[in-house]
Amino acid sequence: MAYLEIENACVHFPVRTTWGATGQVIRAVDGVSLSVQKGEILGLVGESGCGKSTLSRAIMQLQPLSSGRIVLDGRDLSALPASEVRRQRLEFQMVFQDPYASLNPRFSIFSTLLEALSRRGPIPRRERVDAVAALMEKVGLAPEHMYKYPHEFSGGQRQRIAIARAIAPRPALLLADEPVSALDVSIQGQILNLLMDLRRDLGLTMIFISHDLSVVHYMADSIAVMRRGQLVEYGPADRVFHHPQADYTRTLLAAIPRL
Repeated sequence: MAYLEIENACVHFPVRTTWGATGQVIRAVDGVSLSVQKGEILGLVGESGCGKSTLSRAIMQLQPLSSGRIVLDGRDLSALPASEVRRQRLEFQMVFQDPYASLNPRFSIFSTLLEALSRRGPIPRRERVDAVAALMEKVGLAPEHMYKYPHEFSGGQRQRIAIARAIAPRPALLLADEPVSALDVSIQGQILNLLMDLRRDLGLTMIFISHDLSVVHYMADSIAVMRRGQLVEYGPADRVFHHPQADYTRTLLAAIPRL
């Protein structure tokens, strides 16, 4: 059995006007089925508005499913009570596109990372600085900057902080939603390589979401292509990238800039 099973997942939003519901729905995610093996990176790709971020929020239990199931390590997340979902969420964490928006500007990096580290249990006071320093070093940040605030870091450094916060509770599954699209090209490769290193060192299973098929091919073991809420192609990364079956996948490949 796969570590993560997404079975016929649907997320539909009713269309409303000033006078109420019209009876129509927006099918943001419409019958998507995927599986992710332990330690695998699944690349989820598609244009803006295709439903990939909505699907990731459903996996995180931030967006309820209209129908279908999401099963993590044998447990149906969509059937769990809210209190159990909060406990289960230690096993899966998310890195968002905009690191500045996802960090509390009033918290120092020390406070942000200590709070994340403490989710598994309290850390003795004498060990807190060392624990935060070790976490910062793991993502390539200098520990002497732990008492600075988010606005004092560059975009790439803030994304490293966001990644550190995500891995602090020792999750098994990491969802990365467009984690490099807001960064300079020169920094993107550093963050991608960091994620690959963490996958290897921590044994992470990962869902990497992007609109850039070339980036997804670099990162992923398998690729799922979404369009208008539906899955149009799914398979091993090399096969999807070099021998696409769907016309839409060929269109995405043709849009990749080439020297």
